[in-house]
Amino acid sequence: MKKGIVFLLIITTFGFSAPQKERAFEVGEWFKFRIHYGLVNAGYATLEVQEAVRNNKKVYHAIGKGYTTGMSRFFFKVDDTYESYFDKETGNPYQFVRKIDEGGYTKNQEGFFNQATNKILVKDYKHKSEQTYSFPDNTQDIMSTFYYLRNHPNIDKMKVGESVAIDMFFDGETTKFKLKFIGTEDLSTKFGVVPTMVFRPYVQSGRVFKEQESLTVWISDDDNKIPVAIKASLAVGSIKADLDGFKGLKYSFKVKAKK
Repeated sequence: MKKGIVFLLIITTFGFSAPQKERAFEVGEWFKFRIHYGLVNAGYATLEVQEAVRNNKKVYHAIGKGYTTGMSRFFFKVDDTYESYFDKETGNPYQFVRKIDEGGYTKNQEGFFNQATNKILVKDYKHKSEQTYSFPDNTQDIMSTFYYLRNHPNIDKMKVGESVAIDMFFDGETTKFKLKFIGTEDLSTKFGVVPTMVFRPYVQSGRVFKEQESLTVWISDDDNKIPVAIKASLAVGSIKADLDGFKGLKYSFKVKAKK
């Protein structure tokens, strides 16, 4: 699982964001997810939004963390941190941080976006190297993707089978991240029955996931558009993430029937 708990969570969860709409999140928002590997409680992941200053202006600072617990940590230790600093108006990133330790597989990188030249400088602290890459306009990093997409103007207009795609920079290359709308479903959760929109991200098969359409994500069908559940078929076994806690939501969390 060299993509990690946080990576799985981020690329399979999304909201949609556009400057012309009221944002679906604000500083102080926080989620916690319980990660299951088969029948085993494998660990937890958190996502939160803070505020920072970059280029002499206030920006969003998103932080994602994932870690294994209990016996899962004994067999396969995971401690992952992903961060992104992105513009409050455009949603475009200024900087990303990626620190992962997954069973001894480690990475320690920072990326610095120059939006004026469409270049990103990636510093690899583990290998003490630097490399510059080009990227198309409106390219996101992993963390900013989750927040950039959160209020997309077409989200509530999509028909079953329609897709949305953006450019995402990861591991030295820019790829198309595409999500297909599957339909709606009332999902039973620890908070009660939650109306959701169901999406299926397209991912690269073979490296981690069983096939291109191995991922399914359930998003709250309200103004928050928060991830409620994720399910993925891996090359070996399956993994599931369920929303376990939250605070600082900008809007009320819609529940049809409480537990």
